[in-house]
Amino acid sequence: HINENNIIEAVHPSKDVDGLHPKNTASLCSTGTHVGAEKINWTDMSSVPFHIPCTPQGCIELLDRSGVELKGKNAAVIGRSNLVGLPVAMLLMHRDATVTIVHSKTVDAPSIVRNADVVVAAVGRAEMVKKDWIKDGAVVIDVGINSVDAPESKRGYKLVGDVDYDGAKEV
Repeated sequence: HINENNIIEAVHPSKDVDGLHPKNTASLCSTGTHVGAEKINWTDMSSVPFHIPCTPQGCIELLDRSGVELKGKNAAVIGRSNLVGLPVAMLLMHRDATVTIVHSKTVDAPSIVRNADVVVAAVGRAEMVKKDWIKDGAVVIDVGINSVDAPESKRGYKLVGDVDYDGAKEV
């Protein structure tokens, strides 16, 4: 019964630490490639003059700290949410990766993901990404948090990601 857009727009962009305000989203989607446009140093996230959602920024930080070169790499982002999927896709593009966004209407998602050097799974479907989706040597970041039944556990459930970890960890 609450209009999400009214709430998001009620927060001043400078205080929108989730980066969801339309002005922050527009800033993230502006590439700065046009003549006269302000250039942003996307390798120094502390210099970005607007808020970016923290999970996508954390994904880039994880890739940086792991020494993953993004320039020229194929990246697949599984999920197109405003909070993770779309912002992480934009951040990857700002780092010169070639990005494909995979979503529920994507035809043959496994073959698209299989071509990626970097995979960010942020779809919200428990263990959807299987081992045969991931090429050897790919870097995989699983953002998913899903609850699945686990009668053997004390709580009756367990948390799993969007990637079938047990099956994919040997890739």
